[in-house]
Amino acid sequence: MSTIQTATVKLANGVDMPWLGLGVYKAEAGDEAKQAVQTALEAGYRSIDTASIYQNEESVGAAIKESGIPREDLFLTTKVWNDEQGFQNTIEAFERSRQKLGVDVIDLYLIHWPKPGIYKETWGALEKLYKDGKVRAIGVSNFTEAHLENVMKDADVKPMVNQVEFHPRLFQKDLQSFCENHGIQLEAWRPLGKGDLIENDVVQRVAEKHQKTPAQVLIRWCYEHKVVTIPKSVTPERIRTNAEIFDFTLDAEDLQAMNGLHDNKRYGPHPDEFPYEQ
Repeated sequence: MSTIQTATVKLANGVDMPWLGLGVYKAEAGDEAKQAVQTALEAGYRSIDTASIYQNEESVGAAIKESGIPREDLFLTTKVWNDEQGFQNTIEAFERSRQKLGVDVIDLYLIHWPKPGIYKETWGALEKLYKDGKVRAIGVSNFTEAHLENVMKDADVKPMVNQVEFHPRLFQKDLQSFCENHGIQLEAWRPLGKGDLIENDVVQRVAEKHQKTPAQVLIRWCYEHKVVTIPKSVTPERIRTNAEIFDFTLDAEDLQAMNGLHDNKRYGPHPDEFPYEQ
């Protein structure tokens, strides 16, 4: 069994979550998304991250079913979108996602963005789904410390995961410390940034030193910081090589150099500036 299949972190409630998964954002429904998931599963990935807004949950579900891998060996994440938020709407959105994925239980269900004025009500729905045994773990995505504090103030169940933009140019140390202190696992979306991060001199230098690709070094950087990653790709070769991060380590010098790239650069919107009404 490859390391990618066994490398997991225990969430606050004891559920094991893989350190590395495949993100399928922008993977087109149908063959593209299906083949990406199939390639990932063959390469040893056991975690797949989708969302209702990606409109490819059915393709993900079909690939999983055809893989023949036992359901209990897989970790499936999906998310409730902004126009599905609110208590009853979220319960219904969850059921739609569950049916599209073709599973009885979802492993991790997230609030995709902290839509003002309603995300706490949405959290109440996630708590109900969790208490009813329909989801194994619940969490949030794109939440700042203020959003997390607001949710936890009245929550029965604390978020177990916070999935945010995280890479060397957006090294969110304060948010990471906050999550660690509250038993919330941080998860990185867009861990590879965009092309500029792959081509960055520091990243390339570290990659050459370890005879690894820049992408592998960026994923390993997240792992060294105890952050779960879900790099997205539909290219079979990249999906396979992105998984090969468990056979080397970054030393203190590498980490210092990569940490130093932080310049607060976001490739996606800040949670407080997201166009929620669009």
